[in-house]
Amino acid sequence: MRILRHPAVLEPADRGAVVAIGNFDGVHKGHQILIGRAAETARRLGARLSVLTFEPHPFHVFHPEAPPFRLTPFRAKARHVEALGVDLLFVLPFDLEFAKLSADDFVRMLIVESLAASHAVVGFDFHFGHQRGGTPELMRKLGAREGFGVTVVAPLEAEGGTVYSSTKIRQYLAAGQAREAAVLLGRPFEIEGRVEMGDQRGRTIGFPTANLRLGDHLRPAGGVYAIRVEIEEETLRHWHDGVANLGTRPTVGGTDLRLEAHLFDYSGDLYGKHLRVALVEHLRPERKFSGLDELKAQIAADAAQARAILAAEKAVG
Repeated sequence: MRILRHPAVLEPADRGAVVAIGNFDGVHKGHQILIGRAAETARRLGARLSVLTFEPHPFHVFHPEAPPFRLTPFRAKARHVEALGVDLLFVLPFDLEFAKLSADDFVRMLIVESLAASHAVVGFDFHFGHQRGGTPELMRKLGAREGFGVTVVAPLEAEGGTVYSSTKIRQYLAAGQAREAAVLLGRPFEIEGRVEMGDQRGRTIGFPTANLRLGDHLRPAGGVYAIRVEIEEETLRHWHDGVANLGTRPTVGGTDLRLEAHLFDYSGDLYGKHLRVALVEHLRPERKFSGLDELKAQIAADAAQARAILAAEKAVG
């Protein structure tokens, strides 16, 4: 997949693609289905499959003071989009000036003049242009006028009737409902980043940890999780089982929020490596212990519980 940040300078072969448009935060199962509809249209038309998205997320531009909320920072979003077989990912810089673009100009300048898209696919709740003045119905009308097709994807529901929604996923994660969030995402929620040097206290009690800052990621409920970890620098990449604490480490007087991941039966050096940490199940909230001995005993119990959960999941799978 090629990532293009300046669609106005596309090569001729890149023009005329079918384009799925949206923020796609989470690239959840609803997004996957929408992009799948675009893929079906691209195959039918013999066109390239593309996705048009925006960086940074518009919510952050309008609310810069808001706490981190993203399910998928750009690196993760691009990876999940690529896994869907997308040929081209158009990333438009979003700022307050871009937000002034009218709905008509959004379509004319981007979809028609820059991309020369043959077909656009959007969700039922997609809005575009100044003050979100553009609606899916307006997109249909402008498509008919400008000569490109438009597909509007209706609300999509998971089993049980819950609509696929980034907002709902955030609510589940804030409540510690990692498995419910995974149903809508189509995979466990992941926090990824480069391992930083910590205080190395974990190795003194037999549980060395890889420390990650959360950066732009949404803050899920704090506490202990059963996890799986992928080390991106490994030649043969696979997922390692483990247990992690997400919190401030009150037992040792910690104050900053971090994710501390302990990988079972792993002895390699992780400093400086990029990890993807999948939160499989929330085991318990974080709490303050009387000292390191009590903390060590609880971590051992948490690790045993996490091992059992992850082994049972593998047996079922």
